[in-house]
Amino acid sequence: MFKELDPILHSQLRLAIMSLLISVKEAEFTFIREKTNATAGNLSVQVQKLKDAGYIEVIKQFKDNYPQTTCKVTPVGLQAFEDYVKALQQYLKV
Repeated sequence: MFKELDPILHSQLRLAIMSLLISVKEAEFTFIREKTNATAGNLSVQVQKLKDAGYIEVIKQFKDNYPQTTCKVTPVGLQAFEDYVKALQQYLKV
């Protein structure tokens, strides 16, 4: 039987954000934007959705008088990502 895919992660950009953050542990907003080729506005909306789901933590601070936003995966987000990958693997086994 197929397991339902997590609708939060089953979005191309949100999945890209999570994949990127898992590989680097944490990243600045501008780095994520460059790597995903997303617009700042779209990325901001998707980051907020991941934050609201508890999958990432967003840290806002200032560095040299400039705002800096850093994102990192939470334990809940890591588990959700692992579950998503396992569910996809089940689809591929059939």
